[in-house]
Amino acid sequence: MLLKSRMSLAKLVMAKLLSVFLFMEVIASGFRFGVDGLRMDYYIMTCPFGEQIVTNAVDRALDDDPTLAAALVRMHFHDCFIEGCDGSVLIDSTQDNKAEKDSPGNLSLRGYEVIDDAKNQLEEHCPGVVSCADIIAMAARDAIFWAGGPIYDIPKGRKDGRRSKIEDTINLPFPTFNASELIRAFGQRGFTAQEMVALSGAHTIGVARCSSFKSRLTGVDPTLDSDFAKTLSKTCSAGDNAEQPFDATRNDFDNLYFNALIRKAGVLFSDQTLLTNAKTRAAVNGYAMNQAMFFLDFQQAMVKMGMVDVKEGGKGEVRHNCRKIN
Repeated sequence: MLLKSRMSLAKLVMAKLLSVFLFMEVIASGFRFGVDGLRMDYYIMTCPFGEQIVTNAVDRALDDDPTLAAALVRMHFHDCFIEGCDGSVLIDSTQDNKAEKDSPGNLSLRGYEVIDDAKNQLEEHCPGVVSCADIIAMAARDAIFWAGGPIYDIPKGRKDGRRSKIEDTINLPFPTFNASELIRAFGQRGFTAQEMVALSGAHTIGVARCSSFKSRLTGVDPTLDSDFAKTLSKTCSAGDNAEQPFDATRNDFDNLYFNALIRKAGVLFSDQTLLTNAKTRAAVNGYAMNQAMFFLDFQQAMVKMGMVDVKEGGKGEVRHNCRKIN
């Protein structure tokens, strides 16, 4: 027990050092946090215990269901990729509007109750202060650390958007995308090919449903290991909703996902394509050999992703209920 505590303490100390380094990197990269902009200490005066409330809510949920770690990270990505990081993916559909969460690409999203739990507690302690968009970003960060990944700090101050349209989700990347299509899709949001590969490493936790990869099994796929193809076929024998882990440690954040790609054991076509493209192959090989490099690049890319098209100041609101506009 004492050894575990010392290891946890050492990891936290290293995390603080990495957070300082990361903050300096973000500033050097050209991000600026103005008076109404994003800041690391955004809630220090208005809700000083806000981040701890979110962390506690996430930890409780993941202790009960470790698979929610991948779900919270995926939710953050699906939020930021459509309309920016503004909590729009949380909004429920109404009679007059079909929202993002009801699109085919979002029907398998999970973890909304974790965000609701954190929001309800925050509204009790500091009503109308902490945005749902910030809660998603913090929850994803905490889920990654809980699963054994890097800890990093993120600037806060995002406002919640007022738009959530099902038709906007057509811009989500599909599991059938090849590397060139992924590079283009991420490039439109300001990411390099290397950053895209690092973010794809989030698939080191979680599962894919058969419906998202069964098309690879209809013929001979030269990028798919024959023995692993048999494993995928066995999974799909249970139906379209049957789940296949992305790698051997589905709830542990590590670099085994990239090692799986090298063995031609990527679950999705969009995963395996990263090894076959000259612009992304070196990154896959590098992350497979060096987990520390993957962790560093991943956390930097996650901070950058969390700042995609954020609403600041009067461009958004702080919802009282994450599921509906004020």
